[in-house]
Amino acid sequence: MDFARLYLCTQACAFFVTRAQKNLPFYLRTTRPVDRSSAVRCDPSLRLTGIRTARRYPHLLRRITYHDAEKDLRLTFLTNNFSLLPLPIAQLYRVCGQVERFFRWIKQHRRIKAFYGTSENAVKTQGGVALAAYLLVAIAKKQLGLDMNLYPILEILSVTIFEKTPILEGFSTFNDQSLDVDPGIQLSLFDL
Repeated sequence: MDFARLYLCTQACAFFVTRAQKNLPFYLRTTRPVDRSSAVRCDPSLRLTGIRTARRYPHLLRRITYHDAEKDLRLTFLTNNFSLLPLPIAQLYRVCGQVERFFRWIKQHRRIKAFYGTSENAVKTQGGVALAAYLLVAIAKKQLGLDMNLYPILEILSVTIFEKTPILEGFSTFNDQSLDVDPGIQLSLFDL
């Protein structure tokens, strides 16, 4: 864990929620009462005591232990937010996982063949344009009520964008087999 980076978040008046390490050395300061009927098991405040961690993050942290009944896991979170209740903080971590999966999907499916500029600004701008295109396609999918994944929609739009046919017509004539590669044109790796 990068406690120096987390401390920068605290100094910027932002809060974070992250998984805690199992062997994290700390000194327990105070504990808050928790509702035993909820999935939250404990909610203490602590100060890091490790040689490097205490220097990199000198402020108090909150350590929330949560039991995930669906997966039968005991999860421990660290946060610098002392104003929210512990259950919403645990739920925030689940949302963070969905955001991470979203960005992983973006990285796997965006089609940036080459960058048009080499500066940091050019690369960020092109990545932002790819993200905006993805979000516009996601909005169009929802408004048009399409029952397709986003990747085939992006492929159809890339082919039919400059044609004079209505967009819905392009989606109605689409079939999944058109995206499959004919195995007859593939070279054999082992010609035995």
